[in-house]
Amino acid sequence: MKPVQPDEKLAKVVGSTPLPRTELTKKLWVYIRKNGLQDKKVRTQINADENLQAVFGGKKQVSMFEMTKLVSGHLS
Repeated sequence: MKPVQPDEKLAKVVGSTPLPRTELTKKLWVYIRKNGLQDKKVRTQINADENLQAVFGGKKQVSMFEMTKLVSGHLS
């Protein structure tokens, strides 16, 4: 897959080096799990910390499916 470049906001979560979308998604999930951001009751919801709120347009919680769409807006 062709590497994509994360913008400044997303780079705080996954790093600033270009990487394939699959690797970017893996790094995003590592960050979510490491910081305990997956909702305990509704597992399809992600509770955003400060860094992810910037990526999610200020939203405190998004679904996994919405997350993919919001992250795409931070790639070039």
